[in-house]
Amino acid sequence: APKQENEENRLMAREHMKSWTVGDVTVTRIVELWDFQDNIRMTMPDATEEEVIALQWLHPHYATPEGRQRMNFQGFVVQAPGRIMVVDSCIGAGRQRDFDVFCDLPEGFLEDLETLGITRDEVDTVMCTHLHFDHVGWNTYKDPHTGEYRPTFPNARYLFGRKEYEAWQEVIRHDGHHTDTHLVECVDPIVALGLADFMEAAHVTAEGLWSEPSPGHTPGHVHLRISSQGQEAVITGDLMHHPMQCAMPHRTATFDMDKDSGRATRVDFVNKYADSGVLVIGAHFAEPTAGHMVRDGQGEVWFKGLGL
Repeated sequence: APKQENEENRLMAREHMKSWTVGDVTVTRIVELWDFQDNIRMTMPDATEEEVIALQWLHPHYATPEGRQRMNFQGFVVQAPGRIMVVDSCIGAGRQRDFDVFCDLPEGFLEDLETLGITRDEVDTVMCTHLHFDHVGWNTYKDPHTGEYRPTFPNARYLFGRKEYEAWQEVIRHDGHHTDTHLVECVDPIVALGLADFMEAAHVTAEGLWSEPSPGHTPGHVHLRISSQGQEAVITGDLMHHPMQCAMPHRTATFDMDKDSGRATRVDFVNKYADSGVLVIGAHFAEPTAGHMVRDGQGEVWFKGLGL
């Protein structure tokens, strides 16, 4: 039954591939888990179903009538002049992770990529906003003949935050709270082959593509900024997981390793990008994944998904 459900979800996710244009740049989401629903406390430990129900703008796209959150697990392809970049390569197929919902996912990510006319050999950059398992999965694939993990995108340079990588090596993978299976499978082989570039938090990948520091969720977390032809966008990474956090950035996030820093990052992010006209693409936001943070007449911030 779980395998059948995964296959059905896979087909649903493919039907909901979507692209956005930012000047000369195209951003496309590739979804591995579509419309994942759970208690809001998965994301915000002190939030309640009643609060979710009360925020009418969350419904029906980002919340269920019962006050459960709706979210996706997805990666992004950024096509810019002279650049084909994968941003956060999602979970990966056939993996064994700490929660059943992420285990033994079907193939499909590369097939979805090919629907864009892109082969894995043509990807020149892979950027990970941070090194959690659901953001590095397709960095590698398991060779069916040797059992070794090989780079999925053999001609790409893989961008890992220097601070992020060092934190995982020195502390996080040895702290007794985090398993490092995803590092062994999806990060270590890339480093061993010399395909990794360790970037500073403010890193320019190409003209109009640069990272900004957003620590808290992890020590070296970054988000990606896009600027082209007078249009602006940002891919959030996990500085927030759900649109409700646009309205309540000061609230604690369950998975932030440094919760005080995470709160400060979200507050700064909302203050900077609310009413800015910058397109916000939420790494885990359900459909519509992209939209704008806007303030109402009372100064409250809400997320207005494109098309709503």
